[in-house]
This record gives sequence, structure tokens and C-alpha cells, in this order.
Amino acid sequence: GDVAAALGVPAPRATPRPRVVDSWTADGVTTERVEWWVGFGPPTAAWVVRPQDASDAPRPGVLVLHCHAGVKAIGAERLVRTPTPSAAAERLRRDLYDGRALAQDLARRGAVVLAHDTFAWGSRRFDLDPLPVSLRGPVRGAELAWAADGVVPDDEQRYDAAAAAHEHVVAKTAGTLGTSFAGVVAHDDLVALAVLRALPGLDPARTGAVGFSGGGGRAAALASLDPDLRAAVVVAMMTTTQALLPAYADAHSWLLTTPGLLGRYGLPDLAAGRLAHDLLVLSFADDALFPPDGVRAAHDELRTRFTGAPGRYDEAVLPGPHAFTAEAQDRAADFLETSLGTAGLSDGPGGS
Repeated sequence: GDVAAALGVPAPRATPRPRVVDSWTADGVTTERVEWWVGFGPPTAAWVVRPQDASDAPRPGVLVLHCHAGVKAIGAERLVRTPTPSAAAERLRRDLYDGRALAQDLARRGAVVLAHDTFAWGSRRFDLDPLPVSLRGPVRGAELAWAADGVVPDDEQRYDAAAAAHEHVVAKTAGTLGTSFAGVVAHDDLVALAVLRALPGLDPARTGAVGFSGGGGRAAALASLDPDLRAAVVVAMMTTTQALLPAYADAHSWLLTTPGLLGRYGLPDLAAGRLAHDLLVLSFADDALFPPDGVRAAHDELRTRFTGAPGRYDEAVLPGPHAFTAEAQDRAADFLETSLGTAGLSDGPGGS
């Protein structure tokens, strides 16, 4: 469609079949680490999380989309509790997710959950060793700042310093090839959504997507790109374009600032899609990345658009800064449970 053309989304190939690499059961859910290949670059690592109970009824599926956060050394691991978590995953869960593991929490609600590394993150990241010449200055600057602060960075933090300076190179290259950074990310997300729908025991007609920050923008894009998405939850990624520019543009990555996109399709346009899906938008009163007037105007616009529409719309501006709080995660889980018909389990989302 028009949004796919604006982003330059490459057409996904046939749905790949995931290969199980590892599995474990804990706290009422079974988690599989899987991987597949999209046809270019390294294989995609992902995690499939299911309720441990043995019900044979087809279950709804939820695609959980990791944030940007300036952390590309890992991807979806920040959303999944693993037996040997990386330091980056633990930092991100502590600082941005109230210590929770969203994938396992939603699975305890009765859904089959898929969390994948998207293009440029985690397993899909770029090999920046040795450093390209253009990155040596920025990385040296980061090293001097760490030294001045008495910080000894780990390998993940070193990689992220290089990846931050590399993102504009990726965006420039993608544009030259007729796509965009966000377009290739959307390609990986569409492949993951197809993988989710093909999993055994899943009802492909009941699938949703949820994401925070950059992941929220990805959920909004899927709402426009995938006509069969039943529900989308966009967290901490909503404003009108007019209010965003110019003062707040520099606060955001190339995931949001695709040339020409916001001039034609703002965040409310993306999230509204065809108005046939259920949509929850959660924003935060003290989120420094978004202008408060733009947030309010975008919520008002979406409320108007969904009046009389087939899809259900809900929203809230919650207290606090830019973080996927426990309150917001509970609201997202409740919304998806209602929209997708999840068989809610008694322990709820707080057990991770």
C-alpha cells in the first residue's frame, strides 16, 4: 500500500520455518529460542513463549517489539527472561520495563508470544569490528567520556557507541537502495508476524502487536502495513508531526525520521491504519521526547478517527517519564486479552 511505498518496505519472501535452538520451562511458561533467515544478512534470533498448560484450543498470538533505546548490541532479549541474561538486557529491563519480562508476562495471560531481533539489532546487528574509519572519532569521544566519569564499559556498551554513530550510514545506504532504515525494520517485523501466524497451536486470525518507544512506532507501522492485524498497542510513541518538528526531531532515531514519511503519514495516520483493528495508545505526562501539546492533539485525532469505526480505540496519558511502567504493561495486557480473546490465567502479568 501507500505506507509500504513511502517506507520502501522490501517484499518479504516465503515465510521461513524457525529452527529451535534451545528451550526451557519456568514460572508457568515454556520458552523456545529459535532462529530463521529472511534472505539477507545474518539469521534472526527470536523467542517463542507459550503457556505451560496443555490446552489444545487455538491460542491468539502477540508479537512484542523491542524498543530502540540506543542499545543495538541486543534486540528482543530485553523482553524475555533467559537463563543467562546479558548485562544490557538486565539494565534495560530495570531502567525501562520496571524489571519485567513482557514476553513471559503476556504468555501467562494465555497467548503465544514471539519476540524477535529486528534489522540492525542483536543477531541482526552489523559487524563493526574492526571499526570503520568514520566511526573511530565518535567511539574515541565515547571512550574519553567514560574515562572522565570513571566508567569501565563492557563489550555491549562499546558496540552501542559505535552503532549509534553508524545508524546514519545505514539510513543513507538504505535510501540509496530505494528503501529506508524503517522500511527494512518493517520488513523484518512483517516476516516475524508471518512466522508467528504459522506457529502450531495458534489462531492466525487473532494476532496483535505491542511495542514501547521505537517498538511502539513499529507497532503503529504494522497497523498500516498488515491488514489482518487484530490489535495494536503503541506505547510512548505518539504525537502530531507539526508539534514534533523542529524542536523534537533530534530526539528521535532514523526509525521515525524517514524522509518524506511524516509529511504524508504522521504517527496518528500509521496507528489508525484502516480503522479495522483495535488500538490502544499509551503516552506519559513527563515524557521528554514528545511535546505535550502534540501528544494531546494526536490522541484527540485518533479518538475522532475511531468514532464509529469498526475497530475499538482506547488511550491514556499516564504519569511518569519515558518508560514502559508496570501500570502501562498491565493496561496493555488487559487490552490485548479483551481484543484477542486470550484465556487469562490466574497469576496475571506480574509474575516475572
